[in-house]
Amino acid sequence: MPRLHPFNDPPSHPSSAMSGTHPDPSHFPRRILLAVTGLSPQIVTETLFALATRECDPWIPTEIHLITTAEGAERARLSLLHPKSGWFLRLCRDYGLPPIRFAKDLIHELHAADGMPLTDIRTLDDNTAAADAITEQVRILTADPHAALHVSIAGGRKTMGFYLGYALSLYGRPQDRLSHVLVSAPYESHPQFFYPTPESDVIHTPPPDSRPYDTRDARVTLAEIPFVRVRDGLPQRLIEGAASFSATVEAAQRALAPSQLILDLAGGRIHAGGETIALPPASLAFYAMLARRRVEGLDGVRWTDDGIAGAYLLCYREIDGDLSSGLERAAKALSEGMTKDYFDQRKSRVNSAIEKALGPQLAAAYLIHPDGARPQTRFGLTLDGGAIGFSEKKARPLE
Repeated sequence: MPRLHPFNDPPSHPSSAMSGTHPDPSHFPRRILLAVTGLSPQIVTETLFALATRECDPWIPTEIHLITTAEGAERARLSLLHPKSGWFLRLCRDYGLPPIRFAKDLIHELHAADGMPLTDIRTLDDNTAAADAITEQVRILTADPHAALHVSIAGGRKTMGFYLGYALSLYGRPQDRLSHVLVSAPYESHPQFFYPTPESDVIHTPPPDSRPYDTRDARVTLAEIPFVRVRDGLPQRLIEGAASFSATVEAAQRALAPSQLILDLAGGRIHAGGETIALPPASLAFYAMLARRRVEGLDGVRWTDDGIAGAYLLCYREIDGDLSSGLERAAKALSEGMTKDYFDQRKSRVNSAIEKALGPQLAAAYLIHPDGARPQTRFGLTLDGGAIGFSEKKARPLE
């Protein structure tokens, strides 16, 4: 009989589990097992058994979520959660597992585009609906920084497993894991097998063989699957808000593409990392001034540079017009030249807007960066000048 290791309670300070490059998933206060299932709900108990009884790093979830079709949901409810015969409840009793939240409301049924429950995934529209729902569920569950997510792709149709693994690659964090469960023959896919029981329990293979086998002798192995995490390269709007599978994949592809910056001065915005970012005139003028210098092959700037205030006001006038009240206020503030406070404020606001829109990794190529040691640090863009363009209004040479 497999030995269940003593369960380690999460540390009194959960933040300690989340520190470092490789946080320990077992020490997170919220531990989520997420699986896709079809007509074989056994994948849930098999995966839970393998996680809880493995020799190295046993992991017990605090909650279990399923994504499945309408028929899969009914099978899961009856075979796993039935108060008398539910195999999930039996597994917990057999191996003395701590309380794990798994109920009907954590079984997420897939729906077609018209809102009707999906009984199977057979058409292109069904695939699209399933992909979007799976992606959104992974996005929601990975939004909690105090949660570690373990995803099993062993159940359901192959496309469901693919979408689930891909969604974890898009949204997964260092504490999240991906796995597949392997079951020895003849127990694999046997409708009466749910996990290796601690006591002897005989099941039979289908006729005409009808050979008896003891479920206690079954071998269930968890195979962890390495995956590439691209979450930090996604725009912030896709991490914080709902998006389709295709839109999220598109954004990830753009993040991997060569960086390109377009400044739309007339529209009051920039296009960076595949996203459109609106900037107020004061911030856009400051960014445009630095972008033009980069295009011209000039170094970064300091607030003490001669003519820096004039170059900034020139950009401001082009964006907002001669009669702009904002331009008037800026000209008054800079009547005696650029100040450190004004310079730092513009730089900070531009960088904050770009980071908020793109996230830290994708934003890095477009930020205003320091160059050189103090007290002679200069500031400018590091993006290649050939990757910077201006739309609507053309960039003029610096005067």
